[in-house]
Amino acid sequence: MTYILRIQAPDEKALIYKITSLLQNFNITKNNEFVDFEQGLFFFRAQFTGENSIDGLREQLLEVLPPNSEVSIEPKHSPKLILLCTKENHCLGDILLRRESNELDVQILAVIGNHDTLRPLVERFGIPFFTITHEGCTREEHEQKLLDCIAHIGQTELLVLAKYMRILSPDFVAHFRHRILNIHHSLLPAFVGANPYKQAYNRGAKIIGATAHFVTDVLDDGPIIAQDIIKIDHNYTIKDMQQAGHDIEKIVLARALKLVCEQRVFVYQNKTIIF
Repeated sequence: MTYILRIQAPDEKALIYKITSLLQNFNITKNNEFVDFEQGLFFFRAQFTGENSIDGLREQLLEVLPPNSEVSIEPKHSPKLILLCTKENHCLGDILLRRESNELDVQILAVIGNHDTLRPLVERFGIPFFTITHEGCTREEHEQKLLDCIAHIGQTELLVLAKYMRILSPDFVAHFRHRILNIHHSLLPAFVGANPYKQAYNRGAKIIGATAHFVTDVLDDGPIIAQDIIKIDHNYTIKDMQQAGHDIEKIVLARALKLVCEQRVFVYQNKTIIF
């Protein structure tokens, strides 16, 4: 059995020794650590294997770690997720293909769209598709229908907004704290909100990019997981930017999704530590 150990703790001397001493009956195959000296915080991630029981290990770690430490130990597994989409197919299709080829080790429980446009694409992969239209109802009514659908599908660990072009309310986000992953088509914090390619065009930008981040109450302001760029010049029209941006959007979203599903992302103070 393979396990993932994650620790966030106030920094002090000999923490790695204290942690690894309690893992001496296991085989540590990977480990990473980082100290934020300004905040005095210690972050640690280890992957370890063994047939011994881990019962009581978390409590033992908390006994030797400083007060207010956070410890999680989970078996390595394929996370269950639900994808949300609107009409654009590049990010959604990329994730479906990466899952089909085992490049992404995830279980896609279903796809939910506020339009029916992408149903044929999704059903080619044998994945259930649910249409929850936003038309003819308030945002609160629409989001309640989303929550009901998600509850019907079953226990999900992550929601992925694969170009889901709806702003989610704080009430909805509160149900999935740091469990909603979004792709934004700009290099945040630049060009927040709608039409970032048009904003970049109007500013004469020489690079465009994409940002994968967790969703919070503030639009496009959540902890950043992954980013990348493409160089452009004055010859690019807005349409050219959009076409070039599609490639970087799907790459960045897939990269971030892989990091999150492998439990390599720590969130604190609206920032991330990536191992």
